[in-house]
Amino acid sequence: MTNNASLLPLSRAEAVARGWETVDVVLVSGDAYVDHPSFGTALIGRFLESMGLRIGIIAQPDWRSPADFAEFGTPRLFWGITAGAMDSMVANYTTAGKRRKFDSYAPGGKFGLRPDRAVIVYANRLRELSGSVVPIIAGGIEASLRRLAHYDFWDDKVRRSLLFDARIDLLVYGFGEKALAEIVKRVQTRSDFNNIPGTALIAAEPPPGAIILPSYAEVSENKDAFNQAFILADAENNPIRGRVLAQAHENRWAIVQSPARPLSQTEMDQIYALPFTRQAHPSYEAAGGIPALSEVLFSITAHRGCLGNCSFCTLAAHQGRIIQSRSDESILQEATSFTKDPRFKGIIHDVGGPSANFHEPACAGQESRGPCKNRACMFPEPCRHLNRSQASFAALLRRLRDIPGVRHVFVRSGIRHDMAILEESREFLRELTLHHVSGQLKVAPEHVDNRVLRLMGKPPFEVYRAFADEFAELTRAAGKKQYLVPYFISGHPGADLNAAIKMAEFIKEQGRFFEQVQDFIPLPMTRSACQWYTGKDPFTGEEVYVPSDPREKAMHRALMQFQAPENWELVKEALEISGRKDLIGSGASCLIPENPPGIRRRRKVVSDRRKSRTRHE
Repeated sequence: MTNNASLLPLSRAEAVARGWETVDVVLVSGDAYVDHPSFGTALIGRFLESMGLRIGIIAQPDWRSPADFAEFGTPRLFWGITAGAMDSMVANYTTAGKRRKFDSYAPGGKFGLRPDRAVIVYANRLRELSGSVVPIIAGGIEASLRRLAHYDFWDDKVRRSLLFDARIDLLVYGFGEKALAEIVKRVQTRSDFNNIPGTALIAAEPPPGAIILPSYAEVSENKDAFNQAFILADAENNPIRGRVLAQAHENRWAIVQSPARPLSQTEMDQIYALPFTRQAHPSYEAAGGIPALSEVLFSITAHRGCLGNCSFCTLAAHQGRIIQSRSDESILQEATSFTKDPRFKGIIHDVGGPSANFHEPACAGQESRGPCKNRACMFPEPCRHLNRSQASFAALLRRLRDIPGVRHVFVRSGIRHDMAILEESREFLRELTLHHVSGQLKVAPEHVDNRVLRLMGKPPFEVYRAFADEFAELTRAAGKKQYLVPYFISGHPGADLNAAIKMAEFIKEQGRFFEQVQDFIPLPMTRSACQWYTGKDPFTGEEVYVPSDPREKAMHRALMQFQAPENWELVKEALEISGRKDLIGSGASCLIPENPPGIRRRRKVVSDRRKSRTRHE
């Protein structure tokens, strides 16, 4: 059992046990407290602790109870608030607007412990509690993606920057270590928060030289202005050469500084060497612990950032496109520490980052100029300057599996299949296939229709087929039974029913079906959200079909799980609308039988027994 003294205090009693009368910073989180580097509150808490600060954590407070927020009193320096590892609206609702029933970041998976729009709610409670005595600073994915005026899927409208709706003093976006180090200095010296990279705040006027975005009023009323604001903001998402953004909200301005500089390898090593216990707080044991911990308990973050820049993904806007890797020695030391943990069974569950084989910087030029402004590293085709070698990651995996006490090292978080076959030697793909697949390998082709894939910023589907063939051949040569688990997204802009049927036909061809379905959600600050809201691609001006009708979205989802009897009515409707009755019947290529007996009765029985689960990017 974890000694509470080895964890950051979760209560005033635990702080007093350390001899503290007050704390310097209180972190309020929509997640339970898990002292593991994969959990943002622990990562930031340990980082601030390493600066000599006393940190208290209020995890999943009852937002209806002011007493929950008063646990530590008013901190000496500032309040830090986060919705948690997920945007609270994504955590609380399905794409169809239904309340979820499970929260993997809560004790025992109990749902309902984080409010909708958690950052706004927490900020309001803290203002009621302590007024403006100390600053309220928001961070995490919810704040990060809402730093400017943005389209909100759940309200189906453009909302103001979170700065205004939450009335916070400062917003930290992306990974916040460098920004927080400067913030602590500013608070201690009673200086203002101006010009801190990786932050956003409210100002009376824009600073000289700022890029002026279309105002909140303009982007709310004019969809072309909305797309223009996205283009301008995306161009400055560069920690080396990015410029300050300014967006008017009536008579005030949201000012967004350029992203914080990437951490050096030494800084990355220092952060992941902090004294994490890799355990949830003992107070959660009676409820069954925190489900999210089991998947990452003995996993290793090898790097941050993603050079893929997929249209629907928030990684570019949050983590950035520059890869920040830890040293091999740092990773090996973390893995070796596992062997001293009595819970460790010799299996490292995962090694990697957003995409495991994006482990090295994209090219030599990024260090001096950051990501290119007018093109992506992988799309529409791989850049000629792209570093295609994945040999260093393959070598790291070899060293990890040679550690005494380590039986298996898996790469479970997923790889970029297009990157894997860009490496001419195929060294990484061979190593992966031979040693690092736990029966199933996750890959994300996302769709099968090339027009949809182009709008997604993904390679043509032929690239996935080429990868699948090579993986199958290597698997056969190794005498193994291993399978690909392809992730697909239903209902993305550009996907009509014909595209959805095309995907169902591919799934039928493979003969392997999906328990989980990923429904598209237009997340703020993504190209796909622009396509969804405006009906146009922001960069090309191309008109894009948007499957926004709830009934049609349900058909897209049902076609991905056509084998489930509870979906047959929706699938039949989709096939009839599209003139594809040839896929109804008993033929080898048919998706569903024709007029199966008892379909309505069976649909209800099965739906009561089996519910589709939805995966989100």
